Amino acid sequence: MGKKIAGWVVSALVVLVLYLFLWPVPIDPGPWDPQPVPALEGDYEENRLLQGMELFATPDSRGPEDVAVDSEGRVYVGVQEGKIIRYAPDGSSPEVWADTGGRPLGLDFDNDGNLIVADAAKGLLSIDPGGTISVLCTEADGVALGLTDDVDVDSQGVAWFSDASVKWGHHHVMSEALESRPNGRLVKYDASSGECTVVLTGLYFANGVAVSPDESFVLVNETMRYRTKRVYVRGPREGVVETFIDNLPGFPDGISTGDNGIYWLAIYAPRNELLDTAGPKPWLRRLIYRIPTALQPKPRRHPFVLGLDSDGKVVHNLQDADGKDFSKSTSAEQVGDWLYIGSLTEPKWGRIRLSTLP
Repeated sequence: MGKKIAGWVVSALVVLVLYLFLWPVPIDPGPWDPQPVPALEGDYEENRLLQGMELFATPDSRGPEDVAVDSEGRVYVGVQEGKIIRYAPDGSSPEVWADTGGRPLGLDFDNDGNLIVADAAKGLLSIDPGGTISVLCTEADGVALGLTDDVDVDSQGVAWFSDASVKWGHHHVMSEALESRPNGRLVKYDASSGECTVVLTGLYFANGVAVSPDESFVLVNETMRYRTKRVYVRGPREGVVETFIDNLPGFPDGISTGDNGIYWLAIYAPRNELLDTAGPKPWLRRLIYRIPTALQPKPRRHPFVLGLDSDGKVVHNLQDADGKDFSKSTSAEQVGDWLYIGSLTEPKWGRIRLSTLP
């Protein structure tokens, strides 16, 4: 009997090893060598300033990924269930204002008071002040939008937005992370022509988008490369692409243009040692894909927001290293003295007065 059990154990181990190393997977990882993770010191010194946030619940829903404020001071968030929830200026009286039926992510108001929505499942949408939804585009240059992520509308009516991945949708972000291929795009929608065109391809999970105050360039985050790129879209440098900030200490998500030339960059979570180790080892990323989801790398509960100047230098560093009440920070939007912060999964969003910070 003992020999039989030993034989079964050996057979099971052989099957397990064959599964972990040889079972076909749908991802095609590409090798890359991450730079060493910067220490949480100096510009990135660990702190708990975000513990001072006011938090506001999203009733019966989760994941207010982005926050937008209209001309009357009312606050809007989009949640996992597809709803757009509107709050009074003081954060009270939440109500379902619209429902996209998809997954609203980035939000921004245009010059006519329409809420422009980057919906991961539905494409680029416009919602008028009465809550009526219109589809602006679902493809760009003949390729369907795969994961419409963030949007920023300029004064000329052009909506600059990210298509995070033309291959993987929003239910398969981990597949995109483990594959680590340049599947993302920066796209623009011109309201005057009604056309969507691709501005830049080859991005590693194109995420947050922010237009510069003079509208000469657009910043776009590459989440899976820990960096932000600057893309000149008007003026004498049009067409030039350069790195704005590189080797960030975490996964950059949303970015927005604040006051006084400050760009607010939300970091989803600090970097993951296993994912960095697996960077140059495609076989290891295939193995990670094969293990149960519960055992795959998980983001730490550590909300993190940086304020960057026009040269990409850190001038503000806001964190909550404990992450007890809030995590997975995906957006940071300044309106006056308030900084509004969204989350991909929390049942709440937050805001903090900048004037109260050191």
